[in-house]
Amino acid sequence: MRRRDFIFLTGVGAGAMVLPSLNSFGKNIDVQQALEGVDVRIKKQLADAGLNAAKSAGASYADVRIGRYLNQFVITRENRVQNVANTESYGVGIRVIADGCWGFAATNDVTKEGIAKIARRAVAVAKANAKLGSAPVQLAPQKGYGEVSWKTPIEKNAFEVPIKEKVDLLLGANAAAISGGANFVNSTVFAVNEQKYFASTDGSYIDQDIHRIFPSFTVTKIDSASNSFQTRRSLSSPVGMGYEYLNPTESEKVTGITTRYKKRYDMLEDIKFATKQAAEKITAKTVDPGKYDLVLDPSHLWLTIHESVGHPTELDRVLGYEANFAGTSFLTLDKWKSGKFNFGSKQVNVTGDKTEVGSLGAVGYDDEGVGTKKWDIIKEGTLVNYQAIRDQAHIIGLKESQGCCYAQSWQDVQFQRMPNVSLQPGKTPLSVDNMIKNVEKGIYIIGDGSFSIDQQRYNFQFGGQLFYEIKDGKIAGMLNDVAYQANTQEFWNSCAQVCDASDYRLGGSFNDGKGQPSQSSAVSHGSSTARFNGVNVINTKRKIG
Repeated sequence: MRRRDFIFLTGVGAGAMVLPSLNSFGKNIDVQQALEGVDVRIKKQLADAGLNAAKSAGASYADVRIGRYLNQFVITRENRVQNVANTESYGVGIRVIADGCWGFAATNDVTKEGIAKIARRAVAVAKANAKLGSAPVQLAPQKGYGEVSWKTPIEKNAFEVPIKEKVDLLLGANAAAISGGANFVNSTVFAVNEQKYFASTDGSYIDQDIHRIFPSFTVTKIDSASNSFQTRRSLSSPVGMGYEYLNPTESEKVTGITTRYKKRYDMLEDIKFATKQAAEKITAKTVDPGKYDLVLDPSHLWLTIHESVGHPTELDRVLGYEANFAGTSFLTLDKWKSGKFNFGSKQVNVTGDKTEVGSLGAVGYDDEGVGTKKWDIIKEGTLVNYQAIRDQAHIIGLKESQGCCYAQSWQDVQFQRMPNVSLQPGKTPLSVDNMIKNVEKGIYIIGDGSFSIDQQRYNFQFGGQLFYEIKDGKIAGMLNDVAYQANTQEFWNSCAQVCDASDYRLGGSFNDGKGQPSQSSAVSHGSSTARFNGVNVINTKRKIG
């Protein structure tokens, strides 16, 4: 994916509605074409053509990925539709090991002849690499699964929902914001369907049908008297679900100072809250810098988890193989080998998970044909594991891959990508209200905002969407201009409490960037509301001098 397209996707997630060329997503198609599948028997025949050609050319291992990637964008602003697009990208990527080295090639010529041709090219690439390589690739063993399939457990395929229904939803939400006093509003629904077929010389033939959806908006309120403005973005999450996510259900709402959402989202309700809160932010008290106890909602905490736990526990960053998008990692192998590196407090239990229903990262098998699983990364505050794939597993003494290999498309080579990395709920019953009751001087933060983090994933700063002052156990009013600063170790060691499982929710990134050339992946991060004591808060509006 090109950098400008990655930035576009990030903007869509933030509510930006300027749509560049969609060439990187594939060709434009009619929405009905998106509903037409490819017979799995044909895919197996095509895959076998590639595997046989690779073995004949000298490959000791080969895998074939036949991918059909569908994207749909419905984009609006105020009372008009800005763009509706349906795109398809269809092709084949083949990865091989020959003479101990990797080789890769891809094509959109999805015929037996075209696939056999790139299989031979991939082997030629591997043999050329072997002349420069040192140690041969060591693949963790992987049994073949035979012919199997997996599908995201959706209730309603977003591509089957009429465009008019989506437009009506978005324009209805925009109208509610404008009638409530917003000056500007934009909204979007972005749906993805990855139809992926994997075959390997291990004996796997895996057919998967993966669905994701992300509805979002941004509301802007202008105050002409002060010549200032404020925004509030949606509190929706990108999810591994179908269109049922947009069917509101009261039981999936988390009520409080503003409503938040679990496995169902009410866009109309959220945009009404957002419009009022954008106006409130204009006159909100600016924060006094200092030390505060922070109460962090899952709609905010997911991003802190992503940047300060997810990325630094990627094994390729730890080893120095990956340094794109903010560097390597401070969590070096010696810390893990010690068996006692203090990452956080006893309340901090973090897992890697590619199986959680409704999450962005949930699949049955990764892009190396490995069955997905869940494992501990941080256990009671101690670093116990990383994220590893087949050619990395031996480095940390694993007998098998953790199943977190991914490529953003058929034309990109698969590599280690972040699974869902989540903070586990507290085991003791604890509600958000009871957590706040015990905070004397604190700030309650909802929603994600801007952030920065250093090249070792150690020192960081995070903002948010909504900030509320806590005084003597009660919400005292809205604050503004808040950001907190810490280093990863001191921050996670300040974790004093985590609410129980009844508060657990998923946040996530629809487009997490990594690699060079960069690739984008989707990943969720779950947590319950958590308390962090004595964290340094700065005022982002103050100027030096």
